[in-house]
Formats: sequence, C-alpha cells, structure tokens
Amino acid sequence: MDTTARRRKIQKTIAHPENDLYNHDVNMYSERPQTVINLEEFEELALERLQLLRIIEQASLKGFKQYSEDWKKTIKEDLAKSGLKKYIRLINGYCTQTEQDIQARRADHYSHFILRLAYCRSEDLRRWFINREMEWFKLRFISQSQEGIMKFLQQNNLTYAPISNELKDELKCELVVSTSGITEVSFEGTDFYKVPFGEVVPLVKGRKVFIQKGYAFIPTADLVVCVLSKFRAQLSESLNIYNHRLPSIDDDRVNSLLNDLHNTYTGKEYVAKGDKDRLDPAHLDAYSKKHFPLCMRNNHEVLRSTHHLKHFSRLQYGLFLKGIGLLYEDAMEFWREEFTKIMDGDKFDKQYTYNIRYNYGKAGKQVDFSPYSCTKIIMNNVGPGEHHGCPFRHWDLPILKQKMGEYGVSSEGIDSVLDLAKAGHYQIACGKYFEYTHNQPPSMTINHPNQYFEESMNLAKEKSSKKT
Repeated sequence: MDTTARRRKIQKTIAHPENDLYNHDVNMYSERPQTVINLEEFEELALERLQLLRIIEQASLKGFKQYSEDWKKTIKEDLAKSGLKKYIRLINGYCTQTEQDIQARRADHYSHFILRLAYCRSEDLRRWFINREMEWFKLRFISQSQEGIMKFLQQNNLTYAPISNELKDELKCELVVSTSGITEVSFEGTDFYKVPFGEVVPLVKGRKVFIQKGYAFIPTADLVVCVLSKFRAQLSESLNIYNHRLPSIDDDRVNSLLNDLHNTYTGKEYVAKGDKDRLDPAHLDAYSKKHFPLCMRNNHEVLRSTHHLKHFSRLQYGLFLKGIGLLYEDAMEFWREEFTKIMDGDKFDKQYTYNIRYNYGKAGKQVDFSPYSCTKIIMNNVGPGEHHGCPFRHWDLPILKQKMGEYGVSSEGIDSVLDLAKAGHYQIACGKYFEYTHNQPPSMTINHPNQYFEESMNLAKEKSSKKT
C-alpha cells in the first residue's frame, strides 16, 4: 500500500449498532471496536489520528504552556485548518448526542486502537504514543462540566465520591491553605475527594494538596490526575500485550501501513495543477532568496555555483520545483542549461534526462511523484559531498549558524533556532527560521518545504495588496 499517496476523504460513516458505547466525549478505551471496517477506512482513521497527535505535540513545541487557553486555541485552529473538525467537537466539553457527535467518538475510538497496533512495536514508539494520548485524554477531560465528569466516572466504574459537607467544613482551613487554585470564595462551590496519596504523586510532589493519614484531599479539577494514572497504566499494559500479538497479523497491506505510519506525512499534498500554476524559471533566483526554505535555498545555490547536484539532491530539489509549478518542459530546459555549463549535451541526455522524466511520471513506473515532506527529508541519510537533507538536522551547528547569519537572521534568532535544532525539534526550528526571516511566524508548524514556500508567497501577496 502506498501510504504517501494523496488520501481520499471518506464520505460514508462507519456502521455501529452499539451507540451506547459513544455517549461521552472522553473514553478510557477499555473495550475494543467490534465492527469490521474496510482497509480504506482503516488507513484514513490511522492517518487522521496521527495528525491529531502531532498537532497536540507541536502546540507544546511552539512554546505554549500545556493546557493553557493559548495552547488549546492553537490546537483547535490547527485541527480546523487540517480538516479535523470532528475532533474539535470532543474538546468543547458539550457532550451532546447528535449524529455528528456519535461519529466523532466512533472515529476517536477506532483510530486509537489502530494506532495501538502501530505504536506497540518499540519502547520509543510506545513512549511517544502514551504521552500524546495522555495529553489528548486530559484535554478532553478538563473541558468537561461537573456533570460530565460525574457521568464519565460512573460509566467507567471509577468510584470517587465527594467527602461529606461535615468533613469538608472540618478541614476547611487546611484545604484552602494547601490546595492549589482554591480560595475562600471558591471553596464552598468545590467538591473534594479523599484518595490514596499514591494516586496523585504529581500533586504531592508539587505541594498542591492536603494530605492526612495517607490520603490526599483533592478538588474535582484534580480528579484528572487520578484518572490519568489509571489510563496510563491500562494503556501501557495494553501496548505490551499488543506487541506480543503482532506476529498474528498476516495481512501485508496492514503491516505495511503500520510499519511506516510514524514516519508518514499527514499534511497537504503539493502537486502543481498544470499551466494555471506555472512557475517561470527566470524567477527562481529571486524566489530562492525570499521564499525557499533553507534546505531548498541551499540546493539552489549549490546548483548555481557548481552547475551540478548529486542524485538525491536532484531528486529532493527537482520534486520541490515540480510542486511549486515548474512544468516538465521548463524543468528539462532548466536542468539542461545548468548542467551543460560543465558537460556536453550528449552526456546530459544520456545520464540525467531519465531522472527528470521519471520525476514527472514520463518514464519508469510513470507515477506522478509528489515533493518530499519534511519527515521524509529529515529521515534521509546524507553522505559526504551531498547537499540534500534537512539543514537543522544534518548540518554541523557552526555551518548552520554561519548560513543563517549570511541570510540576515539576528543573533537572537540564530540562538533560538540553534536551541531547537539541538533539541531535535527540526521542523519547529524551520518555523522559527521562517519567523525571523519574515517577521512573523507561519500559520502552522512547517511540515513540508512546499508549505513553507506557499506561506511565504501568500505573505508577500498580502503585503503587496495592502500597499495598493
């Protein structure tokens, strides 16, 4: 199965007789899905779930404090831009019972279990999946009303009952002083729960809770800590079980999807649409300086200075150019003009024209190949004398620092980008580079070189229209 191909949006819903399984926005995923779905639906749900979890991860990497209003806002905005509005329904806290709500919860349920199959395969994958799923769980839980939380606890047989008013009044002084976020005013309207202190270790560690005789007294808002602890333990155990059962999956199509899922690109595909989006090759030098991401600007400048690029650099850069509108005929002329500055035309025709025709689906498998995503570029190996790959991952830091300085990035900006690159946040680093070279951040985390180009071009058009 080609999981990088452009995905078709599924219009039909998944048939499900057990609607009572989907009457709450928060799910402990204690029961496996029982209804059969087809392979197309399986793939679609998997990729949507992966995109959801990546959006949650990137919201934190952008610098927003987890679970803050800004953090929630950017997640909702990115979900909307990515066409994942059904997941927004689950973090609004309404818990309504419309058909759209039911379908959103079904998709959430199925996709969670599909990703269990993909992420049970190694310790690193399990760790990443558990952390993202806990964030997704907590985001929905803290959005619930008091009534919604009580309904969730009841449905999942979680026996947390508020302490009596008598005990609450008796401990009022201690609870107000020791409980984070509780004041004299809010105390009366807040229920407290008596739980073993071992269930709320993070609160104990942060000195945010009153403890007496081995029990912690927590407000409703902190019940999520107890529930998260149970959710994590249950999910971790389940992933270990799934890992042992993986050999029983004998469908090569499913295995191919699951094996490659973590490195699959989940964003927009960038394919030029004929003459309408035609790029004039004469504009490439100017565009490279103003609108190309660092990886593609470097490829362009190396090509102009040496009149040659090695195979993988040509592949990466050639598909990028195709995606921004360089038509086949123009591409052939562009590469020929550059390469024949150091070789004769016969050599170019014999050794290089096939690759160009291949990229445009005119030779070999005759596939209309899409440009490489950031994930694919980052995962590439880059050898000596090669210029493809991601600068934020593959370049030595002194070289990266020097290049950014040459391109006008401030000292403050260089330090900020280098810190992100050192920490392994390569796409966030690219977004910061965009911010410092455009004086404003991109609308979304950079996941694709062609996305970078598109955002830069749109920004230039907006500025131009404001001037007129």
